[in-house]
Amino acid sequence: MKVLVAMSGGVDSSVAAAELRREGHEVVGVTMRLWGGESDTGCCSVSDVDDARRVAQQLRIDHLVFNFAEEFTANVVEPYVDAHRAGVTPNPCIECNRHLKFARLSQRARLLGFDAVATGHHARIERQPSGVWRVARGADAAKDQSYVVHMLDQRELAFTLFPVGHLTKAQVRERAAHLGLRTAAKPDSQDVCFISKTGGREAFLGHRIPFRSARVVDESGAQVGSVDAVELVTIGQRRGLRLPGGSPKQFVIDIDLDSRTVVVGDESRLSCDELVARGATWSHEPLPLGSAVMVQTSAHGAARPAVLDSVDGGSFSVRFAEPQRRTAGGQSVVIYDETDRFVVAGGIAR
Repeated sequence: MKVLVAMSGGVDSSVAAAELRREGHEVVGVTMRLWGGESDTGCCSVSDVDDARRVAQQLRIDHLVFNFAEEFTANVVEPYVDAHRAGVTPNPCIECNRHLKFARLSQRARLLGFDAVATGHHARIERQPSGVWRVARGADAAKDQSYVVHMLDQRELAFTLFPVGHLTKAQVRERAAHLGLRTAAKPDSQDVCFISKTGGREAFLGHRIPFRSARVVDESGAQVGSVDAVELVTIGQRRGLRLPGGSPKQFVIDIDLDSRTVVVGDESRLSCDELVARGATWSHEPLPLGSAVMVQTSAHGAARPAVLDSVDGGSFSVRFAEPQRRTAGGQSVVIYDETDRFVVAGGIAR
């Protein structure tokens, strides 16, 4: 099989390419140039591209570079800026997976005659007896990335491989070390590639949108603090609100952009038993209403038991078995089956 492997310059994608090569596939590595601006973190730096190229040389496979910078700006960076302008908390890495690392890459791979694309994600793709493809959690629970690839549909799942999904992170590093790959001990990338460590989110957005100061008030309406940029405030935030010292812990429970007002309250005010998501994507078909499911609302959070409450066009709602902390608008909501193994659907919290 002819496989195009997305090589980010990290250890996981390096071993993914090595595994496929060991299995006898015709493997070609590709690194996507996504962000053309300043980058000292994430997976878009010059050193990452160089690491991917050198690993490809070590594995004796061809290495390509695809320039998807325009698509990245249009589908990831601009929506990220627009979300903050609207007071929403975006998840740019998931949008990068959705639009670039799978949809756009798969499209290019098909045009070039490849039989599949592969990445180094810690997740598994399994075909059920019914013939339906599902994303399953990776073997390493601590590194599981099924949450961030929840958007894959049947066509993309049938065309995608996750060669390291059955391995733990320790096993991945062991295999990389055994092969002498230069990325064997390279730290994992944790940050958004277009947000530099030196400037941070505030500097990046400050050059693109005007920041507006806001009052921080308690639930009675009395001012208790302030922020310089209401566009940077998120539901559940506790720090950076200039609250008086020695006061009880207060959390952001509401944001009104029009009046430039941030409301804070006790942590219990963040509790909710229902969650509504828009932009729903189903890996196959929607489950029947009332189905027992597990719901995860952050990449490293635990899934919680819930019931599928409604499905309305591109939206769905779930009702938790027990109250949960509210999810900020713009964050991804992923539904797993009752066993908490297979991804069923995903959406974006309202």
